[in-house]
Amino acid sequence: MVSIAMNKRYCIHNMMNKMIGYILYGFLGVFLCQIPPVFAKDYDYINISNPFLKKTPVAVTEFKASHGHAVEVKDGKTAQRILIEALDFTGYLKTMNPVSFLSNPADSGIQLGQINFRDWTGIGAELLITGEIIEAQGRVSFKLRLFDTFNTKLLVGKVYSGNRSQIRRMIHLFCAEISHALTGKWGVFNSKIVFVSTVDGKKEIFTCDFDGQNVKQITAHKSISLSPSWSSDGNWLAYVSYARGKPEIFIKNLKENRGAIIDYKGMNISPNWMPGQLKLAAALSFSGDQEIYLLTLKGEIIKRITNSWGIDVSPKFSPDGRKIAFTSKRTGTPQIHIKDMESGSVQRLTFKGANNTSPAWSPDGRNIAYVGIEDNRIDIFIVNIDKGLPVQLTMNAGDNEDPSWSSDGSLLAFSSTRDGGSPKLFVMNASGSDQRKLLSLKGRQTQPAWSVSMGSDN
Repeated sequence: MVSIAMNKRYCIHNMMNKMIGYILYGFLGVFLCQIPPVFAKDYDYINISNPFLKKTPVAVTEFKASHGHAVEVKDGKTAQRILIEALDFTGYLKTMNPVSFLSNPADSGIQLGQINFRDWTGIGAELLITGEIIEAQGRVSFKLRLFDTFNTKLLVGKVYSGNRSQIRRMIHLFCAEISHALTGKWGVFNSKIVFVSTVDGKKEIFTCDFDGQNVKQITAHKSISLSPSWSSDGNWLAYVSYARGKPEIFIKNLKENRGAIIDYKGMNISPNWMPGQLKLAAALSFSGDQEIYLLTLKGEIIKRITNSWGIDVSPKFSPDGRKIAFTSKRTGTPQIHIKDMESGSVQRLTFKGANNTSPAWSPDGRNIAYVGIEDNRIDIFIVNIDKGLPVQLTMNAGDNEDPSWSSDGSLLAFSSTRDGGSPKLFVMNASGSDQRKLLSLKGRQTQPAWSVSMGSDN
């Protein structure tokens, strides 16, 4: 039987061992301990890169209210709802309807030795989540567990404590632990999306959480702002703005009041950060047609990356920073090309279709999503770097543009006019399945860019 009691010495020792992991997840005012023992899995349960992935059914049970008072019950239901919504968002988990549940661990027991796993395997639940909420003097604690029902094994056990305002944060930390246990990756739960949205007819930069919640306006130029790009650490944004009359690249630190403006003669567009470094690629036209350059944080030119007679735009670094994909008209029509940063060799990636743009590398570096125009239809495709065979992900659903990968490679955000009229933000599984709207705002939303897992709220 797994004991829920933990003394202070154990928690402090365990926190020291896990400090690096806490930094990764933005450990801000949230106290976390691990329920001993957590069994290490000996294989990956879910391969999120499998295009034929079948969603794994998970039962999320009612949270046990430790003292049974009204605030505990209410916040327990809120936490359960947040947990269900987050797990359903993943695309590889499917939460089950509680109507089918044969027992209630909140009454019978939430620990390993207290659960009759036949009640859960009998209804097809491969995973089971139980929880307990303890609330006192405005502070709330959660004891959360994930079980493998068929192997009757505890996969994850965590305790989180914080203010009531941090309930969403704590539940998402647990979701990240679930993702890591099941896929080997921390998932999207601590990431954000930056995008362009219209305000009074002007285009401004906004951010939101991974699931479209917590929308914040970042710029107020009252002009045209475009092409936002995250730095690897999530602290910096680069974007294009016409605020001073022509397209310039604005670099903004989201935590500190500092930044820079890249304002070479002509057009300054298409910023993209180099992975792991505060350097960025951008398309500049001061020498004539648009070519791609590598720049410092202050906008100083480090080197010229492309040099051809056709325009080169939309640079996107590979995850290891060794290659860069871009759109070029050097062969006559816009096509995706890849350049090796060390050797300088360039290969053309796309051949099917007369207009292919907006490349986006998958986090594992194996695939590139891009926008293709065929028969006046704008859709999103994905192509394997080695095989070169494109697969169409969207079709017969308006115009679809601006693909951006989640940091775990399981999802793609994009903009679409499928609802008629103005483009809105959508998200889909990497295979193209489960296409659904991300958020509903007035105006036009375009150019989403997904951050990596971030260390703090911005």
